[in-house]
Amino acid sequence: MKIKKCLTLADVKLIAAGCESEALRQNWAVAIAIVDDGGHLMWLQRLDGAPLTSSNIATGKAYTSAMGRRTSKAYEDMVGNGRVAVLSMPGELTFLEGGEPIVVDGEVVGAVGVSGVKSAEDAQIARSGINLFLENLNR
Repeated sequence: MKIKKCLTLADVKLIAAGCESEALRQNWAVAIAIVDDGGHLMWLQRLDGAPLTSSNIATGKAYTSAMGRRTSKAYEDMVGNGRVAVLSMPGELTFLEGGEPIVVDGEVVGAVGVSGVKSAEDAQIARSGINLFLENLNR
């Protein structure tokens, strides 16, 4: 039987705090979604001024990253490079940059999705939260 690591609420709060800190530091109004390894929502936060659609998009990016075990940008790149068959994949996947997997000891334990600014900036915010979590995990 395999034993797997999973995110706790304390982990998710730390990731969210790291994301929020980066977004506020940059003065970016975004939504932040964090899901577990099965794509189930554990955290959703929409900062003041974030677009109304950003909550749904951030959740979709996080879900896509968790289920695909890779960044949501990987799917965006596939479509952009002409592999449009990817669009027929089942599930409610979001093929936009800004979804980042949370990887611990080589295993995806969840993902962060951010939406509200440019896609590369969304990804930057997501990685900031994940990096804060990983730094604290190794202490």
